[in-house]
Amino acid sequence: MSSSKTRVRWSSLTSLQRAALVVAAAVQLGLAVAAWADLATRDPRDIKGSRTTWAAVIAVNFLGPIAYFRWARRTPAELQ
Repeated sequence: MSSSKTRVRWSSLTSLQRAALVVAAAVQLGLAVAAWADLATRDPRDIKGSRTTWAAVIAVNFLGPIAYFRWARRTPAELQ
C-alpha cells in the first residue's frame, strides 16, 4: 500500500482557512510564552515537579501550556 499524501500549500488555502491558521498559531504561541514566563519567574517550591520537565511539556502543542497551568503550579492552599 502506498500512501499518497497531498501537500497543502498556503496559496491553496482560502482566506478563512489562512485566518484560522494564523489565529490558532498566535494562541498556541501566546499560551507557550505565558507558560514559559510564569515558569521562569515562579519560585521552584511553587512548582510540582522539575522545571526542566515542565519546560519540555510546555513545548507540546496547545496541551503543554494548558497542562502546565492546570497541574504544575501549587495553589496557595498547597503551600501552607
